[in-house]
Amino acid sequence: MKVCKFGGTSVASAKQLKKVAAIVKEDPARQIVVVSAPGKRYEEDEKVTDMLIKLVQAALSGEDVSHPLEAVVERYAIIAGELGLGKEIVETIEADLEKRLQEDKQNAALFTDQLKASGEDNSAKLVAAYLTSIGLPASYINPKDAGLVVNGLPDRAQALPESYTNLSALNRRDTISVFPGFFGYTREGVLRTFERGGSDITGSILAASVKAEMYENFTDVDCVFAANPRSVENPVEIEQMTYREMRELSYAGFAVLHDEALMPAYKAAVPLCIKNTNNPKSSGTMIVAERDISNRPVIGISADSGFSTLYVSKYLMNREIGFGRKLLQILEDEQISYEHIPSGIDNLSVIIRSHQLSPEKEARIIERVKNELYADDVHIRSEFSMVVLVGEGMNNSTGLAARATDAIARTGANIEMINQGSSEVSLVFGVLKKDEKKILNELYKEFFEAAIVV
Repeated sequence: MKVCKFGGTSVASAKQLKKVAAIVKEDPARQIVVVSAPGKRYEEDEKVTDMLIKLVQAALSGEDVSHPLEAVVERYAIIAGELGLGKEIVETIEADLEKRLQEDKQNAALFTDQLKASGEDNSAKLVAAYLTSIGLPASYINPKDAGLVVNGLPDRAQALPESYTNLSALNRRDTISVFPGFFGYTREGVLRTFERGGSDITGSILAASVKAEMYENFTDVDCVFAANPRSVENPVEIEQMTYREMRELSYAGFAVLHDEALMPAYKAAVPLCIKNTNNPKSSGTMIVAERDISNRPVIGISADSGFSTLYVSKYLMNREIGFGRKLLQILEDEQISYEHIPSGIDNLSVIIRSHQLSPEKEARIIERVKNELYADDVHIRSEFSMVVLVGEGMNNSTGLAARATDAIARTGANIEMINQGSSEVSLVFGVLKKDEKKILNELYKEFFEAAIVV
């Protein structure tokens, strides 16, 4: 059995859904199909998820919801009409949306989850109806009925261990299971969504649950590239990489796969393949437990912006027991997670995703660090990017860090921070956002140009 997940661009239109159906039909092993909400049909188009967010905002503010509701229903109606499906599926989708709009609005977050999840949920209903209409026996699977159980608030949604036992029953079905991505239910029956892009996570959970022979993640690119094609011209293709490498690259800005989607497949030893809905014959990129690292120590280079740095300096900080714990407690009180903590004997920097901060939070953090930890200096700087070199062979490559820093020096940019994880699979450089693209290109030249393709 294979689990195949189709992203938003793959289900954005009737034309794309016909490609999905052909892919499913081509291989009888593709028995579980996970779908996202319809994405953009063209560059200026709007994703259904974004349309649903507008519907949520109108509902929560007490505005007339008829126009945003009609826009969402119309999007599904166009797809259904071009696929030759009857009005019944559109009426089902409209009724579902109207029911969700009547849900309790006291908890805005949970109400938002209800509406956003309808994108994937109704996409799955439509896909199941279409597959059945062309002679492929298919069934829509409700995550609640199937037993995809997630934890409750306030923690972010994650599948509980019992989910894997519950979902293993899908292995025994004699029809194609069409499963909506992105959400599950708590033990109390409350719908909660994963982070945006979470359909990848659903696919991985299902693949692990049924012990699939492969998890195929269909998107709109042939494979994973060694660098972002928008930043680096004609980057090399990656034929094979490890789970750890993909995890690091996904975290650092590779949008091809959600960074949380790897762990379930990794734990269950399910190989994952990134493939293209528009070019399914392409071999794609295989993600496996181990690979030959002799050809190239660095498999990919990525960059992500939107970081801030909390800088704290205090004389004899290294002698003060509990200093780090107290600092992190202040951040925890503000509901802020951190990314990296490079440090010296008298100072440390905490790298934070900027979207977690506000002027009020920044002021409170600075004030508390000064008054409670008696810091000599504390300030927050923004507009940073993290540039990441990733590769299983890096820890065995002498002089690799020197090559990287020399390459960055050639651009004239300054390195604000260097951090190498204990796994030694990645090397992170904190740089100013304005220098990100030129650094990416210089690092790519250093490690990939004139090199043998993996």
